[in-house]
Amino acid sequence: MPRVDSFRRDGLTFDVRDAGPADGEPVVLLHGFPQDSAAWDQLAPALHQAGLRTLAPDQRGCSPMARPRGRSQYRLRETTADVLALLDAAGLETAHVVGHDWGGIVAWALGAWHPDRVRSLTALSVPHPAAMAKAMVTSDQALRSAYVLAFQLPFLPERLLLSGDGTPLHRLLRGGGLSREAAAHYVARMREPGALRAMLGWYRALPLSGGDRVGTVRVPTLHVWSTGDAFLGRAGIEASAQFVDAPYRLEVLEGISHWIPELAADRVAELLTAHVRTH
Repeated sequence: MPRVDSFRRDGLTFDVRDAGPADGEPVVLLHGFPQDSAAWDQLAPALHQAGLRTLAPDQRGCSPMARPRGRSQYRLRETTADVLALLDAAGLETAHVVGHDWGGIVAWALGAWHPDRVRSLTALSVPHPAAMAKAMVTSDQALRSAYVLAFQLPFLPERLLLSGDGTPLHRLLRGGGLSREAAAHYVARMREPGALRAMLGWYRALPLSGGDRVGTVRVPTLHVWSTGDAFLGRAGIEASAQFVDAPYRLEVLEGISHWIPELAADRVAELLTAHVRTH
């Protein structure tokens, strides 16, 4: 299979890290906010040693040449179509899809909307979107997600998160357990021209996504959540199983914060390798 260091869709160019055995089982790794593809740097080598090929794109808003203006450009239909374009560019009919945070929401949607392209699904941290909606009215999830409402404001979130030298965002990431180096890297990426505005577009597109309902997932699913996640509570996680009509496994990591790919890379690589080999 040809290597892919970038791909194009609708005039946008997306950067990709394509590594591991070229003929290995393909695994697409989708990062969240405010991460980029470097979120998988500690996890991917273990997958490569297991004979798996990884394709980790810098998603819409993160790739410098894929930062369109307008919040409608960040609807879930757009972000899932980007992944399909990556598969097409790599000559892949199907792949195992892994997503964390917003990348996990894209993964859930792909599993529901395009099961013919997804060999297996792994969602890190985030519940199925329908389970998340249920948890918003039956648990403390609305309080945990209050920042999403704040992100709807124009201009102010960008100014606050990156005020001075980006200390507020850096402090937030460090407080969640990320290393100083990882936090500095993500802050630097968000300080690129237009990057933070574009990445916040994922949140600002939510009011436009009423028609993007994610239904039942019909592909084998591994779901990983961590008890130290300040943003996502247990209620939505435990409700997610009812939206999967396929083999489903929930794995709970004790004491790990939201940043699972960086902080639990070895354990996730172990779980993911077993999941891929099973399905």
